[in-house]
Order: sequence, then C-alpha cells, then structure tokens
Amino acid sequence: MIRSPRRAANDISLVLNTVLGKDRFYKGPVNVSELALEYTKQVAPDSYIERIAADDLPGCEGALVPGETKPRRWAIMYDRKQSAGRRAYTIAHELGHFVLHRNLVDDDPDFDGGFYCTKDAVEHGVGRDIEKEANEFAANLLMPLDDFRRFIPSDNLAGFTRLGEAAERYGVSLTAATLRWLEYTTTRAMVIASVDGFALWAKSSEAAFKSGRFLRTKSELFELPTAALAARKAYGNESLEGIRQNAGIWFPEPVIEMCMRTDKYDFELTLLHFEGKAPAFQAEDALEDSYTQFFKTAALGK
Repeated sequence: MIRSPRRAANDISLVLNTVLGKDRFYKGPVNVSELALEYTKQVAPDSYIERIAADDLPGCEGALVPGETKPRRWAIMYDRKQSAGRRAYTIAHELGHFVLHRNLVDDDPDFDGGFYCTKDAVEHGVGRDIEKEANEFAANLLMPLDDFRRFIPSDNLAGFTRLGEAAERYGVSLTAATLRWLEYTTTRAMVIASVDGFALWAKSSEAAFKSGRFLRTKSELFELPTAALAARKAYGNESLEGIRQNAGIWFPEPVIEMCMRTDKYDFELTLLHFEGKAPAFQAEDALEDSYTQFFKTAALGK
C-alpha cells in the first residue's frame, strides 16, 4: 500500500494530466465518481470499487464498504443530502481510504465492516490518523497545488470572487477552496466561520500565523468585534468586495474585511487580508495541521 496521501494523489493527477492534458481543469473538475470506478479497476482488477451510491447515512457523511466474500468488491456510499461540492469531497475521501487503507479491513478488527466517516472526519480529518490521511488525499486529488498556484499565484491576495471561481474550477465548496489557498499562500490572510456573532473556527495562512494574526477558537469562545460585518449582518455587495477596518477592531493593525453568508448551512464566512508587513513574531503554539486545529463544527458547504 502507498503510505503517503499526497504522493498517492499526485500519482493519479499525473495520469490524468497525461490522458486529459495539463489544462484539464479548464474543461471541468475531476469526475471523481468515474475516476474511482475506472482507476480502482485498473490498479486492483480483482478487488475494485464497483458501486457509488447515495443513501441515508445517519451520523455519517460517507462510507467505504467491502463485500463479504474474497476477492472483495467495494462500494462508496455518501449521504444523499450533500451538495455537489461536498459530495465530490466525500467520494474523494472514501477513495483515499481505498487507496491507502483498504488492507485494514482484513488486518484490523476495528475495520472489518469498512470505513464509516463522520462529517468532521470527511471535512476536517478529525479522528484517527487515517481520516487525516484520507482528507489530505482528497484535497490533493481535487485541487492539485501546481494547478491552484497557477490559478491563484502564492503572492496574490484572493477575495471571495476569485476563490469562488477556484471552487467552481475544482468542483468543491467555497470553504474547501479557501482553506486550500490558505495552505500555500505567502500573503497574510485569515478565514473565520461564525454563527450569531461567535466564531466556530478560524484558519490563518502561515505568514499571518507567524506574525501573530490568529484566533484561539479551539478552547476559547471568541466573540466577533461589534464592527465586524458578520456581527452587523452586513452581507451586501460591499461586504463581498471588502471594506477597510481600522487598527484595533480585529488586530492592532488595519485589515481589509470581506464577508458572505451561506443560508443553506446557516453560517458566515469572513475573510481578512492584512496590509503591509507586521513585526516578525513567533506564536507560542506550534502551527498544527489545518484540518485538526481549527475545526469544531461542519462548514464545507458554499
């Protein structure tokens, strides 16, 4: 079995580039359902994924289920209530389990019934290490960094309009595209998800984090500033384009703040762009993986 999620996803991306061309994302996102069926049949002709289906999965976002007899055939199940972007990510996550972990069904009694993944596991890699690995696989497969960097260069500040175009390009949610961009950008930026004036989670780019621009949401309740767009429920065109907030409102420096609300999932996304260069500052806490430190609730929908 391949042990590196990124390498496993990149190897598949190289095959797709060869077959479809390096400009393949101009034609559309990865058809992950078709890929899962065709690719697994090529790499495991006796034990491949033969079915992908929607179902009602209480408490689960997706599952990779083995057949009872050997050689095993497999099925990917996903909760039927998901949006298209979330469904693609769920299927990619379960494909990651197949590529990286399917041997556990026979080797580990905990998985003899397959892999049943909660919303937090699929969206944020919460739980066992294999969930983080499957999530990393999904992100690299659906949003390859080489293409994402060409679409939004690492030194470019991206607003919700451009990030929305990235989400459409890769067939994922706006939140997923924003988190992926924050992983590689060299700019100082931060995204915050909130409900009723309180932050659910926050994620900073590495440059922002190292300059002391982060929020502690894992163990502390963070109330948004009263002047914040989300706190004021200001969701018009101005909030999408961005407004300048003075020093002292969010941090001891001015920021450009953007905000949008997603009614379907009942939360707001705030994007902060920090201007200029802040004094170098190394935060006390180590920068943890983006899929484990900052997330406590669901938020991958547009």
